[in-house]
Amino acid sequence: MHGGCGCNVYLSRGRRPAISIMTTQTRLLWHFLLLLIFAVRECRPVCVDAISDTEAVLGSRMKLTCISCIKREEISAQTKVYWYYRPDRDAVRQEIYLYDGEPQDREGPWKGRLLWNGSKDLQDISISITNVTLNDSGLYECVVHRQFSFNSYTPSFEKTIEIELVVREEASEDPTALYSEIMMYVLLVFLTLWLLVEMIYCYRKISKSDEQAQDSATDYLAIPSENKENPPGPAVTE
Repeated sequence: MHGGCGCNVYLSRGRRPAISIMTTQTRLLWHFLLLLIFAVRECRPVCVDAISDTEAVLGSRMKLTCISCIKREEISAQTKVYWYYRPDRDAVRQEIYLYDGEPQDREGPWKGRLLWNGSKDLQDISISITNVTLNDSGLYECVVHRQFSFNSYTPSFEKTIEIELVVREEASEDPTALYSEIMMYVLLVFLTLWLLVEMIYCYRKISKSDEQAQDSATDYLAIPSENKENPPGPAVTE
């Protein structure tokens, strides 16, 4: 019974390094997750100028992206957004959409096909065209007008963004999108292989620790009971 107790104690000591490694890895993982959650909570939305797509497919929905970033203290400004269209640069522009507190359609071939895609703070003032036709090709102008109020001073600001839209019957091949898709698959394969290697490494390390513990326990059991209970004393020199 005494020998069995010693064996159990030795096994627990032999497995301690593997358990310690797993505990350390688990703590590091939890610390990383907590840091990631904290970073996400502290993140604030940032306005970034974006370039609109300029190619649409016949019969699809097309978003005309228009971004006009403003400072935090300028959010309370009165904002008006005008959208114009002209078939080419030499033609007279035609007003097709107005946002003045609420979206307003204008008479013409776009009436009922334009949707407001703007944000509440009116930094994103985009619109979408539904059921795109070949006649929708041309030059679109997004004009944003803001009027601020600082006591008796009322400055104004105006910005114009041009979007030259081309409507095609079929979508053209985009080499950039194909390259991005290939890189995404390569990255997924790499991460999968890396995770597999890490799992195999950890499994072998734990198995090796268990084997060492079992070998140590076997050696301990092989020692005669007399030697366990009466270990030899120090040698006496004459």
